[in-house]
Amino acid sequence: MDFAEILLALFIVVVAIVSLLSNLLVLLCFIHSSEIRRQVPGIFTMNLSFCNILITILNMPSTLIGIIKNQQPFGNCLCRTVSFLETFLTANTMLSMAALSIDRWIAVVFPLSYSSKMRYRDALIMVCYSWLHSLTFSLIALLFSWVDYSHIYASCTLHLNEENARIKFTVFTIVFHATSFMLSLLILCFTYLKVLKVARFHCKRIDIITMQTLFLLVDIHPSVKQRCLAEQKRRKQRATKKISIFIGSFIICFAPYVITRLAELLPFVDINRHWGIVSKCLTYSKAASDPFAYSLLRQQYKKVLVSVANRLLRRDLYPSSGHNSSLDTENDYCLQRIS
Repeated sequence: MDFAEILLALFIVVVAIVSLLSNLLVLLCFIHSSEIRRQVPGIFTMNLSFCNILITILNMPSTLIGIIKNQQPFGNCLCRTVSFLETFLTANTMLSMAALSIDRWIAVVFPLSYSSKMRYRDALIMVCYSWLHSLTFSLIALLFSWVDYSHIYASCTLHLNEENARIKFTVFTIVFHATSFMLSLLILCFTYLKVLKVARFHCKRIDIITMQTLFLLVDIHPSVKQRCLAEQKRRKQRATKKISIFIGSFIICFAPYVITRLAELLPFVDINRHWGIVSKCLTYSKAASDPFAYSLLRQQYKKVLVSVANRLLRRDLYPSSGHNSSLDTENDYCLQRIS
């Protein structure tokens, strides 16, 4: 291992730890909060976190061992299984992000008809489609034996072993990335830009009302006016920042890997091993950032985590007190009502 590979190995270790802990926290919130379970976005978030956890405990260690040993990390059977799961989980996570963006688009653009346009059954159908879509491409790759260890990415992933099947593999790779990465990216751009348009429209209306109010309140202190104007500016930037994070993180984490996979289809292109591993690590970093982008930084999830933490602390402080147990039950009920 050279110095660059040591850094990449350390990066995978850090990403794996953050990804595992954060995605487990998301599942913990889903289990402990009936409100989150009742909401449609909770289905997409749970599916996304479940896929990220599997990537963390199966694919990340495989790549880490491949970097350290500089060879295939497992036996042929296990490596093909990991490669099969990598194809399945990667496509599933992309489609889950697209489903989340569709849900937010409907919630913001069609708020009055959201309950009829995005029902629990509709969400389950979308999740089933993402699983069926991902499973189809994974089975095709397994059927044609295109799942194996790739030295370029130090991973068990899609890999062409026989040159006589290059045309089929090329068509498969292009269709796979077009219907997973490109489709998800187009959906993300369309939905979130629509959301941003509506958000800016509402911000503009609020700004007009605010300015009219400030004009009428002639005796208001200048510092209050400054705070109002500063809040207007933050409100405009907040929506743009969130949309940029959703779309930008998707492109930064997945685009380098997808472009590299498409570039290596050309017979005259030679992919550098270090770059291949870097592009692979970028896809892994998405598993660590998703819980914060879609869940843990939201107020609803913060309240659930605080509620669970308080419950655990009370149990540690009063493990055998019947009076405190009844008090815990009453407090838990109040916390559920608040959340």
